[in-house]
Amino acid sequence: MNHTFESLQEDIASGRLTTDEMVLNMGPQHPSTHGVLRLELVLDGEMVVKVIPHMGYLHRCFEKHAENMTYPQVIPYTDRMDYLAAMNNNHGYVLAVERLMGIELPDRVEYIRIIMAELQRIASHLVAIGTFGMDIGAFTPFLYCFRDREYILDIFEKTCGARLLYNYMWVGGVSHDVHDGFVQEVAAFIKHFRPTVVEVNNLLNYNKIFIERTANIGVLPADVALSYSCSGPMLRGSGVNWDLRRDDPYCIYDRFDWDVVVGTGEAGTLGDCWDRHMVRVREMEQSCRIIEQALASFPEGDVTSAIPKKIRPPKGEIYTRVENPRGELGYYVVSDGTGNPFRVKARGPSFVNLSVMDDISRGHLIADIVAILGSVDIVLGEIDR
Repeated sequence: MNHTFESLQEDIASGRLTTDEMVLNMGPQHPSTHGVLRLELVLDGEMVVKVIPHMGYLHRCFEKHAENMTYPQVIPYTDRMDYLAAMNNNHGYVLAVERLMGIELPDRVEYIRIIMAELQRIASHLVAIGTFGMDIGAFTPFLYCFRDREYILDIFEKTCGARLLYNYMWVGGVSHDVHDGFVQEVAAFIKHFRPTVVEVNNLLNYNKIFIERTANIGVLPADVALSYSCSGPMLRGSGVNWDLRRDDPYCIYDRFDWDVVVGTGEAGTLGDCWDRHMVRVREMEQSCRIIEQALASFPEGDVTSAIPKKIRPPKGEIYTRVENPRGELGYYVVSDGTGNPFRVKARGPSFVNLSVMDDISRGHLIADIVAILGSVDIVLGEIDR
């Protein structure tokens, strides 16, 4: 019996001929997963029916380790959760312990922390933007992004001796005062960096092929983002105007003038991959604004004067959250009055944001999964902890 293509299509449409779904594993070793993550894709032909993330390949027992460490010894472990935003991870943890102990920080420490956190945000977004472009097939912008990230890592290295995992923010202060010429170097970097954003816009962000690969793909409506508790650029890309630095201010962010960037649906549907990507691009400009204002009023002072000789918070518990480059990073710390935390629980933004992957992937093609996952911008070290 001969079948034509048209007759088969009619049979499928009428239900006389059924096709099986296929399961395809993407990862755990796959360049687009940006780490050891396995996505189990249920497919109907090229169409994605379901996405099931499988994680745990990088699990290191961070929270259990923390119960057997002193409070300062936990800080290097926070570095290793999101290794692209180690400064921000340090910041959230030490803030929680300082609030438990009621420590007031010198102004110089607050300013240094803000500058370091925003430089780290730019460095992290540069990795996200460069690798996202490369996922789509654009290699050159990746080089531009990594070149400028190196300038930031040079500044970090001069300050504290490390380029990736810093252990820089300590309870009550920072490990080292900034080096001579720090203010001038950071100001020179900001001046150098702004034209790079224009170059990346011209090379990548407004490129027709890039827009067609990312606009109207992986649309995350605002109500779905809120119901999944997404945060950071994932949430703001859907048009929700929410940023902890402004809406639940910590440190001294309320002293600076800057804007929260949200998605607008400029290239396609509000909340698509392009919107999430552009939120990261535009947030780097806002970080530059914050850093410039902090440099303009950078105070003198002793960065170690508030560091306690013995760190032993009174009995109690606290939840502190900060806006790291991927969203809300929270630490729930319970103290039993000893030198070790009784409990440390982390709320990681990558873990929460990844949970929406199935919802925003259904109905798309396999090739779109690469774009969707890249736009979520996960770091597996923080998901698995």
